[in-house]
Amino acid sequence: MANEEVRYLNPPTVDVRKKKYCRFKKAGIKYVDYKDPEFLKKFLNEQGKILPRRITGTSLKFQRKVAVAVKRARSLALLPYVTDLLK
Repeated sequence: MANEEVRYLNPPTVDVRKKKYCRFKKAGIKYVDYKDPEFLKKFLNEQGKILPRRITGTSLKFQRKVAVAVKRARSLALLPYVTDLLK
């Protein structure tokens, strides 16, 4: 009994998470442009809500800039306030 091999129906999952990084610091971006809705869509979910830092990995400084840029783009009707299946 000590030599029995343990078999699983599905292989056990091992969580290997990549380290989150701020894409703005890595790319050297200093200004978040509110006139670029395709770039800002990366920070929105399907309903049009702004994704939190813990999901995107954005630093606090740039998360604030992204939030302001998204709100400005919404007010200019470049991005919707609420939607179904944005992406």
